[in-house]
Amino acid sequence: MSELNPYAKYLDGRRVEEILSATPAAVGLLLEALGPVRSALAPEPGKWSPAQIVAHLADCDLAFGFRLRQTLAEEGHVVQPFDQDRWAETYEDATAAEALAAFTALRRWNLRLIAKALPEHAGRTVTHPERGTMTFGVIVETMAGHDLNHLAQLQRIAAA
Repeated sequence: MSELNPYAKYLDGRRVEEILSATPAAVGLLLEALGPVRSALAPEPGKWSPAQIVAHLADCDLAFGFRLRQTLAEEGHVVQPFDQDRWAETYEDATAAEALAAFTALRRWNLRLIAKALPEHAGRTVTHPERGTMTFGVIVETMAGHDLNHLAQLQRIAAA
């Protein structure tokens, strides 16, 4: 399954549901350590600030949630990719606290769906125009790997 998941290399052996459940609190702790001022500062020109990274996580949970729901609801659905950099153009004035609240709420809602759907619907297929046919389970794995990628990014910023 993981060849369709560009974030598979970040998975650490834990159950993906465990990773997904733990991420909002882990992000919250990192934002707390950074504080509001450092959370708003980009680590270098052209890079997202911690607050923008968390806004991106919220947007991705919105997109992943829609993909998961379409996978369950429609046979042969084709997901719509999105341009993360264009979506990020709206992040500039979002605070870390606002982004975390949105991410936490969306994640909680998506976890409810995932808990009800797995393992029974893990094999339901959907087509990604850039990656090919993938399953509900691969989308969930992708979410977890994506989380770990951005958690590591936030950890590096906090350690700097």
